[in-house]
Amino acid sequence: MDQNSPPATMLMQAPPIELTIDGRKVIVPTGTTIFDAARMYGIRIPTLCHQQNETPVGVCRVCVVDVGQRVYAASCIRQAEAGMTVKTASEDVTGVRRTLLELLMSDHPTPCARQQATHDCELEQAAEKAGILKPRFPGRPEPRGRDDSSAAIAVDHEACILCDRCIRGCDEIRHNFVLMRRGKGYQAGIAFDNNLPMGESSCVSCGECMVSCPTGALTNKKVIDTQLGDGTDVAFEELRKLEVFKNVSGTFLKLNQNAIRKRVYKAGEIVCREAEYGSTAYYILEGQADVFITMPVAHATTRGGSTGIVHKLKNVLVNRSQHKRAEESTRRFIPIDAPIDLPYDNPVGVLGPDDLFGEMACMSYYPRSATVRAKTDCVMLEMLRNVLDILQRNKTFRARVEQTYRQRALQTQLRTIPMFASVDSKFIDEIRDRVELRRYTPGQVICRQGEPSHSFFLVRLGFVKVTQSHPGGDLTLGYLGRGNFFGELSLLGGGVRTATCTALDHVEAVRIRSEEFNLMLERFPEVRRGIEETARQRTEENRARLASVQNVPVDSFLAQGLMEAQNLLVLDLDRCTRCDQCVRACADAHGGVSRLIREGQRLGQFLVATSCRHCKDPLCMVGCPVGSIRRRNSLEIVIEDWCIGCGLCANNCPYGNINMQPFTVAGENAANGKKIAEVRTKATACNLCLDDDEPNCVYACPHDAAHRVNPREFFSKLVQVQDPFKRST
Repeated sequence: MDQNSPPATMLMQAPPIELTIDGRKVIVPTGTTIFDAARMYGIRIPTLCHQQNETPVGVCRVCVVDVGQRVYAASCIRQAEAGMTVKTASEDVTGVRRTLLELLMSDHPTPCARQQATHDCELEQAAEKAGILKPRFPGRPEPRGRDDSSAAIAVDHEACILCDRCIRGCDEIRHNFVLMRRGKGYQAGIAFDNNLPMGESSCVSCGECMVSCPTGALTNKKVIDTQLGDGTDVAFEELRKLEVFKNVSGTFLKLNQNAIRKRVYKAGEIVCREAEYGSTAYYILEGQADVFITMPVAHATTRGGSTGIVHKLKNVLVNRSQHKRAEESTRRFIPIDAPIDLPYDNPVGVLGPDDLFGEMACMSYYPRSATVRAKTDCVMLEMLRNVLDILQRNKTFRARVEQTYRQRALQTQLRTIPMFASVDSKFIDEIRDRVELRRYTPGQVICRQGEPSHSFFLVRLGFVKVTQSHPGGDLTLGYLGRGNFFGELSLLGGGVRTATCTALDHVEAVRIRSEEFNLMLERFPEVRRGIEETARQRTEENRARLASVQNVPVDSFLAQGLMEAQNLLVLDLDRCTRCDQCVRACADAHGGVSRLIREGQRLGQFLVATSCRHCKDPLCMVGCPVGSIRRRNSLEIVIEDWCIGCGLCANNCPYGNINMQPFTVAGENAANGKKIAEVRTKATACNLCLDDDEPNCVYACPHDAAHRVNPREFFSKLVQVQDPFKRST
């Protein structure tokens, strides 16, 4: 960044600006480049060095525009300014671009390898469009040669235009740091490591440089086998014509055309089913599809009665009106892996052309969150992760996704959060063009504890891990999935981030600037009250967590794996007679299947039984495709009634404390539409017998040996007398 540029914090605080581009008034966030501002409003500015998913560097200068100053500006690096008047296609600007293209073409072999193979060399296409048949300028006096040392990639230095896109792809996207510039003047070129042949360098042949290259300087020697099962092949030329793949590298499409399949579904055919694991995403080209949840929205509980001396119980599903839990979630919508959420009372929706669904299943290999069935005859593209990844990094595609989100999903997502239900459509229309849809890669920090706060975030896709740093180490506060939010504490309490939020997987978050956030609080008192209450609860929870870790033998807890537990079933072995009444009581209360096992770690005279620990860092919450597993305000883990039974939480629990309980539910035969009864499963875990005065396992113990305890409080008292973690030798 230029030394005279304002700090990023100032830019984030500044309001949107208005400028004129080709006679059209546009409004964009402060800090937006002219190139991106034009793209937001469908105004195309040509470029060669600025690939859509890279940091702009302004080396090719083909994107020059007239900003009313003595020198034309490279639009990819020049920030838009309030009141600026920009001309992108005047006769003078077009003439300058033509000269630049002629200079680049003078050194370029025509046709280059890419133009011959896929007919999409960006330089030659731009020259043809500008009417350049033969450059007026002489070429390079000495050839730079070729490099055929790599088994996968051919390097033609003659076709290189020094755009640096391969270098940025290698460094910024793949983090391999193999490519760099070498030489000066007409001998300048790209180099691998310390100017080694590509085949002898540390290059891993990932192909990112080849996909990034706009010309035939880097091309593939063989087509990588990426096969996506059966289905209809999509011809390369057909792929290039599809709007969804506009500006995607032809080299990439040629390499990966087997990773894309065209699927044709007749009305009534199932596309994918909820709870099944998937590795592909779908893009609808034609037709409409129903998306819905077939699992009954109901709590998993037990009912029964006594017959003589026999106490019989069975698993049943009951809705909220029959069995309402304390601190019941008031969510009005169920989040799914699609551009829409489903109403809680009737979880059914419709997807149409240009809708993309299955992103989380594809990118993070999570289970499908809902069943999708063709409502009309449909044509869809099914794609593997490598194709979806390229699309998500393509600014043209991202702009379409963002525009669709603003128009269709922003209002719905705000309304999915109960405290925002009072926000009217007029206000949402005001902020619609001011929110940003941001994408984060696994492990990327979204905001850091102690930094100035200027934004409020809504999670659209993926999971965000929230941690807080303390002298004893980082404490996990929770995991936030689709429909959750963060950033309100810092905006309400002094403008400094109180926690670090990190993308756990591939995350998309809606960023609402502090100005719009504060305006919302000012206009809608109900929203302010709701957010302040949520902030108060979160502050109290965080304070309780911090207090619970003080004066406790931390090393011993870590060694025993109990640092994350906040509730344990502890058996005093000096009193326990191994009668198993606790296990039987748990089984009787839960349909004959016990949620605890009288085995586990021993700490002195105490046995920590195998039962849900309601962990401080609840890994079971990570990846739930519909967000049905959550914390209560008192920090216990509960599974909500819209669980679809995918089993991911059970797989994620490192202690085996979540069970999949079977239930018989009414279904429908997909082939003939007849009603059938089928066995489905829902996740269940120890809920501390929330409907009773105390856990049944504790109540049933005849020797007062079973206790539910907060481990830090319980063992910190004992450690004053003796260390219960010390092993006898």
